[in-house]
Amino acid sequence: MPESISAPDAAAPFATRLSYYRRRAGKSRAVVGGLVGRSPEWVKGLETGRLGMPRLPMLIRLAEVLDVDDLAELTGEARLSRVTYSKRAPGDLDSIRNAMASPVDRAGAPASPTHFAHRVATAWRVWHSSETERDAVAPMLPELISDGRAMMRALDGTERRDVARDLARTYHLAQLYASHTPAAELVYMTGDRAMLAAEYADDPIAVAGAAWYMNHVWRDAGEAAEARVDVATDAASMLRPADSTEERALYSLMHLAVALSHAKLGKDGEAWFHYDRATRAAASLDGYVHPWLMIGRGMVEHYAVTIHLDLQKPGLAVKAANAIRPSGVPSRTRQSRYLVEVARAHHRQGDAVAAVHLMSKARSVSVDTFSFSLFARSMVAEMLPGAPASVEGEVRDLARTLHLIT
Repeated sequence: MPESISAPDAAAPFATRLSYYRRRAGKSRAVVGGLVGRSPEWVKGLETGRLGMPRLPMLIRLAEVLDVDDLAELTGEARLSRVTYSKRAPGDLDSIRNAMASPVDRAGAPASPTHFAHRVATAWRVWHSSETERDAVAPMLPELISDGRAMMRALDGTERRDVARDLARTYHLAQLYASHTPAAELVYMTGDRAMLAAEYADDPIAVAGAAWYMNHVWRDAGEAAEARVDVATDAASMLRPADSTEERALYSLMHLAVALSHAKLGKDGEAWFHYDRATRAAASLDGYVHPWLMIGRGMVEHYAVTIHLDLQKPGLAVKAANAIRPSGVPSRTRQSRYLVEVARAHHRQGDAVAAVHLMSKARSVSVDTFSFSLFARSMVAEMLPGAPASVEGEVRDLARTLHLIT
């Protein structure tokens, strides 16, 4: 039986509330940690205040594990139900599912792998250059997936491996389209299909690209900590960074993936060790930026802010951001995502005005990336009840973009 305990009062901090709801549920720290993919020590760190309140996706998982229907019961802020934070769904998810699951029409396969590669490259350029990237690529993805699958069945030898490489790139794009939506199963499916296609292509660069996106899936879900490090490390070992600029870029990307995974676990030394290796490799690229993965010196710099945040050091994240240009990556989606991260650092420092300004910039760069950002939704929802008067109108405007109010 759960122990008899007193409910927290209105002013109780997150640490006290988490401890209360865990004990009310009759679950040990080890059980709660296991259910959300973390250690008992991590749960203890939250309950003692040594660690700050986790990011929104983890808050939602904790609420589900502890049977808490209103996130405000955990956060202590204005009443905000899990539905308030629910993920939006773009309109073409069913079309993508159907393209991945429908029978393959081998007879209808396009004739030219070269033309297919050109179409995939075009879709990626559209994704990175549009303010509304999901709407822009939605008409392209189902046909690209269907055609790629058909060509895999119709061709053999080198042509089939070439198509497999480009089909993996297509699945990555579909994975990004489905990310931060309710279609978790589609995100996992596209990630798995991408890795299978990359392995069939027998191309270390394709495998590294698949490892990067698989790492995103596992890291955001708080799962497979050791596995995601192993996948990225194995992919890095297949690359020959001395042989080509592209392989050097992917080598940097794999060490960045490992750094992010260690940061998520709070392993400060390991995170910065691999980040330094990623930085050194990126610095040798002489301005090169990968055409669809966008890995280059600018992207590595952007992720320093995320690493500081995951290591619970928002002050250092703000300091790092002061020396980093958002335009360092030629991608609207990447720039918008980065600006939300910097806004998150300021928000955790209690600077609502700076956070609102940066979120407004993120929205102007890519309204799509901003409107699907769970972190943006979390910050704006927290600000709504008592935004500073100087930015109250801006907060409500951002809330309308995020569909938090009408």
